[in-house]
Amino acid sequence: MAKRVEAANVTAYYGGFKAIENINLTVEPKTVTALIGPSGCGKSTFLRSINRMHEVLPGARVEGNLTIDGQDIYDRDVDVTAVRRMIGMVFQRPNPFPTMSIFENVVAGLRLNGVRRKSILEESAEKALRSANLWDEVKDRLGKPGAGLSGGQQQRLCIARTIAVEPQVVLMDEPCSALDPISTLAIEDLMFQLKDKFTIIIVTHNMQQAARVSDRTAFFSIEKTGDPGRLIEYDNTQKIFSNPAQKKTEDYITGRFG
Repeated sequence: MAKRVEAANVTAYYGGFKAIENINLTVEPKTVTALIGPSGCGKSTFLRSINRMHEVLPGARVEGNLTIDGQDIYDRDVDVTAVRRMIGMVFQRPNPFPTMSIFENVVAGLRLNGVRRKSILEESAEKALRSANLWDEVKDRLGKPGAGLSGGQQQRLCIARTIAVEPQVVLMDEPCSALDPISTLAIEDLMFQLKDKFTIIIVTHNMQQAARVSDRTAFFSIEKTGDPGRLIEYDNTQKIFSNPAQKKTEDYITGRFG
């Protein structure tokens, strides 16, 4: 079931460097939210804070509150593995496991979670591949290496792998930046379909993509190099792109800076 994500005064550090400061926003279930802004403004840092991948780096830490349906994921008693199981991640470049078949790529997370029954794995793989709009293209070669697919197919395979474990939230960090225009449109179409089941948060540098796929848009920026990223404006996507409240937002989306 899709979950609500709430950030309250979220600040993230890399050692002594403050990457983002006092981020406050709420992401509603079954929506697509786009994070936009210039390079280095903390979009990906915030995204990785949501599934606690930020803290994997030595010296990295997060302050403030990040909750998933009211549960503070940074509470000391929280199982970090369970958090990451609940919040899936799709990365910038397609990263199928190179030595695994298409089938084994999709069910890798299920196996890690202890699923062993062949019938369940097969049913889950088909369901995930259908949801990722990839089933018809690969159903006759599930035993072939996932790395043998095209770039766009590999990214859809990674999405299938992510949703096979049925997370409540799916994070996408520039999922189309390494893809051609046709593959990009396929991923965008997929986002529309997946938001019926998942809460989706995407980082993108593509303004047109943010305008096309998202329900709400968050604009991050920095004052100058070395300053922490801050949330400048967060609103319905149509309003952000047609009538932003902040001049800095307007300057960015119209290409005056960034």
